[in-house]
Amino acid sequence: MANRNESFADQLTFASQASVDERADFIGKTYLHLGGAILAFAGLTALILSNEQLSMGITQLMFGNGNIGYLIFFACFVGGSWIAQMWAQSETSQAMQYVGLGLYVVLQSIIFTPLLLFAQAVAGPELITTAGVLTIAVFAGLSIFVFITRYNFSFLGPALGIISLAILGVFVVAMFVPGFNLSSLGVWLPVGMVVLASLYILYDTSNVLHQYRIGQHVAASLALFASVALLFWWMIRLLMSLQRND
Repeated sequence: MANRNESFADQLTFASQASVDERADFIGKTYLHLGGAILAFAGLTALILSNEQLSMGITQLMFGNGNIGYLIFFACFVGGSWIAQMWAQSETSQAMQYVGLGLYVVLQSIIFTPLLLFAQAVAGPELITTAGVLTIAVFAGLSIFVFITRYNFSFLGPALGIISLAILGVFVVAMFVPGFNLSSLGVWLPVGMVVLASLYILYDTSNVLHQYRIGQHVAASLALFASVALLFWWMIRLLMSLQRND
């Protein structure tokens, strides 16, 4: 029997040190949960968009009070996402991991609502479908590359964190500094963010093989879902930018 003082995670074996069957089972559960999270996100987002009053209310809440309102909403989203990820990585309970994953899916559905409304109005639902297909294709290609090479991309973690904080700082500055407009970057901003999201996919997929423990498939699936959502967001923005440049 495990020591009562051991945490939930301490009782688990790293996937890289587990048997072939255990590792295969862990990877299968991780991607099954990822698929479930994506389907839940798609269903909840479609439900929100089908309710005009709800979707417009979310958009008004985000943008109705100018930059200050958007910054407050974004801060709440970041805080909620942080809590969700902490729960999903819980070392005391797998049930708490599911609560974290569910909360994160709900938050992503809400934050995507204004973008999807705008994309539908400007370019039609076909653009969203195309962005989804491209997102899945890029994710699948990068995942296959990691699984075939088994390369450990964990070294990307610190750099990705620093770059993400720097980008967040630039976005905040752009909200409040007159004349500092990110739209001047044109298509290069979404291109750069698609590259960043792709690096996150390499990093998170590598972690599934090398960093997570058997039994932490919910936490692993949340990390992958976050990267897929980031890629999907900027794939939509990229296609919209390309369409405007035609």
